[in-house]
Amino acid sequence: MADKELKRSVGVAGVRCAMSLNQLDTASAFLQVLTRDFPRDPDVLYLTVHAYSDLSTRASQELAQSAPSSYQAHELNAEALEVQGKWDEAAKQYHAVLEQNPRLPGIHFRLGRLLLSKPNPGPGVAEEAKKEMEQEVEIDPSNAGAEYVLGNWRARRGSGLRGRAFFSGVQAGCRIRRRILGLGSSLLSEKKFPDAITPLETAVKLEPANPAAHYSLAVAYTRAGRKQEGEKEFAIHRQMIQSSQPAGAASDPEVQPQPSPHKGLGNRNRTEHARAADL
Repeated sequence: MADKELKRSVGVAGVRCAMSLNQLDTASAFLQVLTRDFPRDPDVLYLTVHAYSDLSTRASQELAQSAPSSYQAHELNAEALEVQGKWDEAAKQYHAVLEQNPRLPGIHFRLGRLLLSKPNPGPGVAEEAKKEMEQEVEIDPSNAGAEYVLGNWRARRGSGLRGRAFFSGVQAGCRIRRRILGLGSSLLSEKKFPDAITPLETAVKLEPANPAAHYSLAVAYTRAGRKQEGEKEFAIHRQMIQSSQPAGAASDPEVQPQPSPHKGLGNRNRTEHARAADL
């Protein structure tokens, strides 16, 4: 027990020392050991959150300094502005990305989403957003989010069989449903939380009884700053998990959140938010 505590103390001190000396590889190595050997330790989890956040900040600063005109720098700026709700500024950055890399997947989709996200869109905005989504599908036919927006646009405007056929295919096609949920989950794992929201909302609409879809959407909402919507999805997820368990039955560890690693905060709601913060 004493050896384990010593190993933990050395690891924590190693991370802090390496970060202060800007030895990022060394800090990452210490973090890997700590998260492997102490996966539920609250001090380790707290340190990990702040260390990776600091690593992310330093990497973005390095990108801004070493390649400020690169399309990657413009894309990073756009993502930050989008999270802040600065739609017009974010759009300018995304357009700068397209000037350098016109066929980069995902950018037209984000521009279309920005247009649809504006609180007071002017005339012609919906048509402009539709064009962005069409360009996205032309570049990346696998973009399920853009496909869904286009299908919704056609169906709401009664534009004939094409829109209705899209939705009937989505509703009937298990493979398409899995692809949409997979897209959202993939964006979630890449920490592209605002990008993950549209496909995950679609996945929840298509499979409202799927607890995994509700949980993933809750995480995306929470990490994108939409905490009330995240709370609602977490509540739906909890209710679905509870109703699926027979009275007195043990919980399935693959489905139900694990007990909270935070002392004194062992309720399931806190556990879900702790897991969301670790993604």
